[in-house]
Amino acid sequence: QLQLVESGGGLVHPGGSLRLSCAASGFTLEYYAVAWFRQAPGTEREGVSCISMSGGSTNYADSVKGRYTISRDNAKNTVYLQMNSLKPEDTAVYYCAAGPYSHCSGRYDYWGQGTQVTVSS
Repeated sequence: QLQLVESGGGLVHPGGSLRLSCAASGFTLEYYAVAWFRQAPGTEREGVSCISMSGGSTNYADSVKGRYTISRDNAKNTVYLQMNSLKPEDTAVYYCAAGPYSHCSGRYDYWGQGTQVTVSS
């Protein structure tokens, strides 16, 4: 079964950190660009970050730039999203998605089921 599985979400205080993982099963994530999205209740899905197939190119939404870092470990078939200095407005369900392109194209074939991140005191 081809799927992406996110993990690492949870409840954290403002200013805290979390690391999300996006693990692929049934296919080799190394041949895909991977993106993270998030969606809070009542809002549209927002692109957060993306990493190219090689890992040499990354991009971030302005709202998370300087606080989030995307990375990949192809040996573990996993992409990570390190989130620091978290704010209440970062609260959302976070999803990863993979597209069979060398760079972030906005087109994704596989999506994970999401992991909840809640930032609250």
